[in-house]
Amino acid sequence: MHITPAHAQPRTAPIHQFDPATIIIRISELSAITGYARPTIYKRLKDDPTFPKPVPLSNSKARGAPVGWVLGEVQAWVRQRIALREVA
Repeated sequence: MHITPAHAQPRTAPIHQFDPATIIIRISELSAITGYARPTIYKRLKDDPTFPKPVPLSNSKARGAPVGWVLGEVQAWVRQRIALREVA
């Protein structure tokens, strides 16, 4: 009987499942997901009520205070845009 040593057996990396509803992404990731440049993102925030709203990452209300976006909300918005393409 041949027994394979433990160190020779293939290892699978632990799979960490994160809930997109609790993951905050920064503007660079938002830009990559939506394809929008930073100025367009801020224009969408002002003009498009369906665009995901930022989440403050500090207590500061000053301009330039850090913000992020909820990944799940961004993904839902992108899915909605894709669905609208089918309607048009």
